[in-house]
Amino acid sequence: MPVAQSRQHSRIPRNLLIGSLVLLVLYSLAGFLVLPWWLKRALPDQMEQHMGWQTDVGDIRSNPFALSVEALELSAQDNDNERVLGFDRLYINLDFFELIQGVVGFEAIELEEPFIRLDLLEDYSVNFARDFQTASAREEGKPTEPAEAEEDQAPPSLYFQQITVNGGVLLFRDFTQSEKAEFRITPLDLTLSDLATWQRDDRSSDYHLQAAVGSQTLEWQGDLSITPLYSSGNLAISDVEYKTLGHFLAPYLPYDLRGGNVTARSDYELQASDVLYLTTSNGKLSVEDLAVAPGTQTEQARLTTASIAIDDIGFDLNSREARVGEITLEQPDIALARNKAGEIDWIAAFDAVAKESGKAESDTEEPDRTSEQPFRWSLAGIKVSGGRVLWQDQQPASPAELSLEQLSFSTAGISSEIEDPISYQLQAALASGGTLSLNGQLAPQPFTLEAAIAGSDIRLAAFEPYLQEAANLVIAGGTLGLDGNLDLDRQQEPLTGTFSGTAEVSGLNLQLPGSSDRLISWQTLRLAPIEYNVHPARLEIGTVTLAQPAINLIRNANSVHNIEKIVRQSETADTSTSPQQNTGEDAPFIFRIGQLMIEKGALDYTDRTLDPTFTTSLDQLNGSITGLSNVSPQQGKVSMKGRVGGSASVEAEGTIGTLGTEETSNLKLTMKDLSLPALSPYLGRYLGYGIDSGKLELDLDYEVTGSQINGSNRVLMDRLGLGQPVASEEAVNAPVKLGLALLKDSDGVIEVNLPISGDLDSPDFRVGQVVMRTFVNLLAKAATSPFSVLGSIADLAGLSGEELGQVSFEPGTARLAPGEAEKFTVLADALLERPDLLLNIRGGVSPSADGLVLLRKELAAAEGGELSEQDWDEAREAYLAGERSLEPEVLNNLASARGASMQEILRDTHDVPASQLFMLDPSRNAEVSDDGKVIVGFTLDLR
Repeated sequence: MPVAQSRQHSRIPRNLLIGSLVLLVLYSLAGFLVLPWWLKRALPDQMEQHMGWQTDVGDIRSNPFALSVEALELSAQDNDNERVLGFDRLYINLDFFELIQGVVGFEAIELEEPFIRLDLLEDYSVNFARDFQTASAREEGKPTEPAEAEEDQAPPSLYFQQITVNGGVLLFRDFTQSEKAEFRITPLDLTLSDLATWQRDDRSSDYHLQAAVGSQTLEWQGDLSITPLYSSGNLAISDVEYKTLGHFLAPYLPYDLRGGNVTARSDYELQASDVLYLTTSNGKLSVEDLAVAPGTQTEQARLTTASIAIDDIGFDLNSREARVGEITLEQPDIALARNKAGEIDWIAAFDAVAKESGKAESDTEEPDRTSEQPFRWSLAGIKVSGGRVLWQDQQPASPAELSLEQLSFSTAGISSEIEDPISYQLQAALASGGTLSLNGQLAPQPFTLEAAIAGSDIRLAAFEPYLQEAANLVIAGGTLGLDGNLDLDRQQEPLTGTFSGTAEVSGLNLQLPGSSDRLISWQTLRLAPIEYNVHPARLEIGTVTLAQPAINLIRNANSVHNIEKIVRQSETADTSTSPQQNTGEDAPFIFRIGQLMIEKGALDYTDRTLDPTFTTSLDQLNGSITGLSNVSPQQGKVSMKGRVGGSASVEAEGTIGTLGTEETSNLKLTMKDLSLPALSPYLGRYLGYGIDSGKLELDLDYEVTGSQINGSNRVLMDRLGLGQPVASEEAVNAPVKLGLALLKDSDGVIEVNLPISGDLDSPDFRVGQVVMRTFVNLLAKAATSPFSVLGSIADLAGLSGEELGQVSFEPGTARLAPGEAEKFTVLADALLERPDLLLNIRGGVSPSADGLVLLRKELAAAEGGELSEQDWDEAREAYLAGERSLEPEVLNNLASARGASMQEILRDTHDVPASQLFMLDPSRNAEVSDDGKVIVGFTLDLR
């Protein structure tokens, strides 16, 4: 027994050794041969079963002693025979010591040159999920329901000492948009070390991920913990091209990216436990060479920047707070265009996308966020340098183009506390000329604005298209300067505000389109100070100084003045058909001008309706108008002096009532030493003669109440001399020279007062034309009724003009009737004062009145001085019946005697030169007055 037991004990080690060797051999065979063989066959089957992919594996190796598996040259194709997955080498090495501790530990996982094709399909699913669901449905007849995860199930204990991915390729294809997009991310490199799925308070894993799409790179590095989920590190995305951004932003961005590279980096910290915790800090974003167009149809980019930089970006999810440092834009260039329909390209593109998104959001119920903490944000400031803004406007009849260049803009800090004021500064130069600057403070809510505005040498010609919308004018020259403060406040409705400052327009030159002639110009127009109130609307200007204003007024051959062409016909039509009405709801606009100063003003006037053309000028106009306002009671004063025609002086004095009311205004105008030949084209039209000599003085006194005008026009013409006849259809049909001679006094002066009245609103009423017509009518009356002109002289003698033109004689004698001798005194004075006047004396008899008296005298003489009444009655009846007559010379002698008597009285008694008295052939049909006196008349003529 002892020997047997001894032998039995000696076999145990041997058997153990043999068993161990057998197990080792079997383990080795299984590890080196069976496992690779099984994996090489099972893996394609599993891929086919679960994904529907055809998979090829080049080789699989395993080392049971190293606990490692290595697969080579794997490639999988989907149902479309397109490669979807693959790698050159996959190496997995388990950690034996971790295994014996109950942890699945991986000492190393190495993946070399992996390939993954990820397709985002039209329904926003991915190809992996699609293929898995398709394969599951084919195997079981219906889609596989995802397994429900058990709540609070702890993850398996896994440990990864080192994970390495080298030279990976991720092919991403996007089918969600109209055109397929493809992005190849390579190389894709990842290193991950010391990662565990259980909580470790003293350790966390390190990771580093690098990926690239061409020159576009992504780098992600930091620490990672699975339980609890925690990660901190840095994420950097560099040189992302505009095409990449444009593709992913296309559904949300209303504009078309044409250029630019984006680089972003940030530190972050993420922790997921009961509450998700996420913060970012030290973030930076930069955009280089950005180019954007409003739409795909736009030929060129209309927004470009050299660079955009944003620093110090931070975000705290739990505090709901975002912090942004200063935003810096260098050389931004944006062009805005408005079409004829009034649509601005950038806004129209945005509105189109907003409308579509609005429709989608209308179907989605808004979550209730009333209980959430308000989101806070802050921005350190904005800084813009070297910018340009181009405005292109097709809406006006003439397209407009304005450009702000050398634009710089900066703001102080901005935050979600929008009631805090924000400081800002803006400076720019206009491409057309001039500079503009603004600085102040702005509070968004409630809206308040403080702005110090300054502009200098701003060329007004650039704004001509907008002026032509209201007026038919061309700006040939002129600059604008302004300096002031604008304050707006909307803390309460309506908006209130004020502007205080000064403004000046220099070198203005306005012309009509198609003409090179100056229409309106001035050297300077200065308004200082200006006080404007938004609500209620009020404008007050202290002093308006107008230096060297000039107006070139032309009346064309069609009787249309050039200034009438300023108003566009369409506007005239609109005004006549749709007059504006004041509803009375708004407070009336109030304005006041303390003083209007005019220095060295000039007016050139040309009338081409006349032949020859009439021209004159008003220059050296200086003076002031004070106290202009539309608020009662207000009375302004006018005091102006100037020169007409290069020699005549003109002065205007008066008062102006409250504008826009029925208050009365008075104006007195005096003009002296105006050369009458200068007015020859005008006077010749109505007189039928040119003016050869003479001077004109005017003393006008007008009273205007509302639209009604009443005035007197004292006109004095000194030594008016007529020139050559002028053919004119409007000339008065009367002996003009006689009329003028009658109007002249002994010194050759014509002085008349021509009163006028009328309605200034009437299109047929013109002051100048009324005055001229009144004078011509007076002249015609003088020529056709000459003695009526002498009415003023006759009035002094208690006579009328009609009485002065005739004298009465006692019937049958050359003896004047009682009271007739005074007429000769008046006539003599008129003739002596007017040496060019001639008096035509025509003696006359009445065959009835004079003949009966002479017949009775003849019969009485024949009867010895006595004549019975019966004999006289018979003789009288016979004479009247023509049965009896006087000797022919009796009546002739009486008529001649009467004429000689009148001539003698004027010549010998009143010293009228004989050269002014002419005897005419006597009249034999003189009139008889009611009281039986015989009337003999005079006529006036001109030498």
